[in-house]
Amino acid sequence: MKIIVAIKQVPARDSQLKIQSGAQWIEEDDLTFEINEPDAYALEEALQLKEKHGGEVVALCLGPARAASTIREALAKGADRAIHISEESINGLDTLAVAKLLAGAIKSEAPDLVLTGLQSDDLGYGQAGVVLAELLGVPHATIIMQVSIEGGTLRVKRELEDGWFQFVTMPLPAVLTIQSGINKLRYATLMGIKKAKTKEIKVLSAADAGGAGTAVSTLDRVYVPLRTKVSTIFEGDAKSTAAQLVEKLKFEVRVL
Repeated sequence: MKIIVAIKQVPARDSQLKIQSGAQWIEEDDLTFEINEPDAYALEEALQLKEKHGGEVVALCLGPARAASTIREALAKGADRAIHISEESINGLDTLAVAKLLAGAIKSEAPDLVLTGLQSDDLGYGQAGVVLAELLGVPHATIIMQVSIEGGTLRVKRELEDGWFQFVTMPLPAVLTIQSGINKLRYATLMGIKKAKTKEIKVLSAADAGGAGTAVSTLDRVYVPLRTKVSTIFEGDAKSTAAQLVEKLKFEVRVL
C-alpha cells in the first residue's frame, strides 16, 4: 500500500507575530517553523497503517526551501521518502492553486490513500484536502477519527457535532482529512534522524507539478483584531430578559 501524506510547514504556535508593512502577511524573518499539527497526526496515522499493512509512506510538502527541515522531520519519524514542491511564494496561492500543485505531484505516484490534516494552523481554511480529492477524481471523507482497511475497502469514523460520530465505508483510492488527537504522536528517534539523511527527497518546481501561473492572492489585508468592550442592557421582565440572554450566549458568544 502506498500512502501519501500532505504536510505543511507553519510558524511555531508560540511565535510572536508581526504584520508586514504592506499588511499582506506576517514578518517571517525572525520566526521559527514547525510541522502543521493536524498534518503531524495525518503522518502518524499513515505510519501506523504502514505498520499494519505494509507498503510505503511518502511525505509531500509544498513550500519554500526552509520547508526541508519539516520534510526531514517526517522522514526521521518513519516516512520512506518525500516530495518537495519548491515554491517560495506560497502565501499568494489560494486553495485551488495549492490543491492543483499537490494533485500534479500525486497523480504520477498513483497512491492507494492520500492523507492530509483537517486544516492548517496558519490559515485554517480546511479546504485543501476536499479540493484535492475532487481534482484527483477519488472519494473523500473529512474529520476522520479512525481508519481501518480490509482488502480494497476503507472504513472510517467521522467526528460530527455534539458528540455524534458517523461510520463510512468507501473504496480505495481515497483522500482523508485527519482530525487532531486521532493518535499519540511519536518522536523521531536518533536512528530515525540518521536514516533521514539518506532518504530520497524529490524536488519539483511549481511548473513540474503543473501549477505555473496559478498564484492568486486571497488576502486583502492582515491585521490584529481590535479589542472592544460592548455592554448590552436587556429590558423587560425576568422571563423575557432571560430569553434574550440565552439567545446572545448561543448565537453571538457561542458558549451554549
